[in-house]
Amino acid sequence: MALGGTAPPRGSAAATASMRRRRTTGGAASGGAAGTMLQFYTDDAPGLKISPNVVLVMSIGFIAFVAILHVMGKLYFVRREA
Repeated sequence: MALGGTAPPRGSAAATASMRRRRTTGGAASGGAAGTMLQFYTDDAPGLKISPNVVLVMSIGFIAFVAILHVMGKLYFVRREA
């Protein structure tokens, strides 16, 4: 809020900043985690439930598979030219 105890004009940057401050402190004070990233890690979230470790292993496996295909393609191309 402004120094004189009055609110800044409605369309000003100061008013926008004060509204951001109000929303962030108000949401945390009410204990509401809904609408944040935490919603994706609760049991209430719809969809497939897999752990981060499974995602990591699947990603590394996919990268390895693509690398193996790339090497096989290079070897196939070299043998074909000879």
